[in-house]
Amino acid sequence: MKLSVIIPVYNEVESIETILKRVQDTKLANEILIVDDGSKDGTRDILKKLDGKKGVRVILHEKNQGKGAAVRTGMTSATGDVLLIQDADLEYDPRDYPDLLKPIEEGVADVVYGSRFLGRARRVTMFWHQLANQLLTLITNILYNTILTDMETGYKVFRREVMSGMTIRANSFNFEPEFTAKILKRKYRIFEVPITFNPREYSQGKKIKMHDAFEAVWALLKYRFVE
Repeated sequence: MKLSVIIPVYNEVESIETILKRVQDTKLANEILIVDDGSKDGTRDILKKLDGKKGVRVILHEKNQGKGAAVRTGMTSATGDVLLIQDADLEYDPRDYPDLLKPIEEGVADVVYGSRFLGRARRVTMFWHQLANQLLTLITNILYNTILTDMETGYKVFRREVMSGMTIRANSFNFEPEFTAKILKRKYRIFEVPITFNPREYSQGKKIKMHDAFEAVWALLKYRFVE
């Protein structure tokens, strides 16, 4: 099984080398695709030095388009049998990769979500952000008759064939609800596994905003009844 790790990046000069080392230390990624979405803080200077080394391939967007656009570029460029999305901000720990990959390796899942709400260690902070995540997950469960605990998780792992015939249009953080809606409608087997979570705060560079929650609700509603 060949694993492609997709890392969407925007202005992560402080963390990009650290997260890359953590991914490489797992020794599980056959290729690491870093998609820089128009960074202006020096991230690109670092990426130029990393490109082509130790399985790393860097793809540059000329202007900022959003996380969803970066993920889409990574998905279309990846060559692995299994794709894993890894944020660059150190909130998610690559040491969870074995648990994330296990259901796929055992043949019981097509898609695996790493859930922040299944009991693994996590930093205690940002109540309203967690509440918004849980409300969005509840809306997902009601609309699509499922029992997810963390629809908005950044850790999504899936077999390449899951993307066959699927068009993802999201450019921003509404990638998460669009992808979730479409795999649920296609009846793919989804497993959730607990992951550790160390959220950063807005003062540390967190990018998701309240308006992204409203866009997520709209995406969930829209894709429930179209496509």
